[in-house]
Amino acid sequence: MQQFIGRLEENELDKYLKSTPAIDCDDKNIRRKANNLTSGLKISEKAKILFYFVRDEIKYNPYVPSFSLEDHQASKTLARGEGYCVQKAVLLAALARASNIPSRLRFADIRNYLLSEKLKNLLRGKNLLVFHGYNELYIGDKWVKATPAFDLEMCRKHNIVPVDFDGKTDAVFQDHDMHGRPHIEYVRDRGHYEHLPISEMKKTRCQAYGSDYYERKKQVRKGREK
Repeated sequence: MQQFIGRLEENELDKYLKSTPAIDCDDKNIRRKANNLTSGLKISEKAKILFYFVRDEIKYNPYVPSFSLEDHQASKTLARGEGYCVQKAVLLAALARASNIPSRLRFADIRNYLLSEKLKNLLRGKNLLVFHGYNELYIGDKWVKATPAFDLEMCRKHNIVPVDFDGKTDAVFQDHDMHGRPHIEYVRDRGHYEHLPISEMKKTRCQAYGSDYYERKKQVRKGREK
């Protein structure tokens, strides 16, 4: 007899539970971390605790290496302890899949009206972030959005409204900061993926910020490490 998970048939969700080169949910460290965090919990509680682990224990850093697929592997982000939005979303997807929660990546272009001048310079004066990454988790018969990018420490430092997640309803960026200033505007939805579309991401970013974008980012990172 065919099994169902909520409103979607089980075979429709299979691809959102499988390991991929980036979402390496079969990695032993990913599985161990997922089990340690979620053992004995209900699905919504599992999703919630995984979200807060990725949000706060994996620090947001937009300057980490992000050129290759390997730079985005969930297991490497877990070991590194920091990453930018896409890397953190990939990690949450892997931890969720390792916890038997169907998960996928969602992408959008967003405007960040509070972007630092250093990041604006890297983006050729733009405040548009193409291929911002976040998650969709299948919970309670529906796909629920979750955005683990900005850790609580960073939010407090920069007066950003932190994204909270109850494991049941959508959790995305707020459009204003703690002082009421414009913050995030969602400009374009780029859809969802069961895998990391690394080639499409790189091509789109180079079109938006120049063909030398990744080389300039590497130089900025080297300057920060001195």
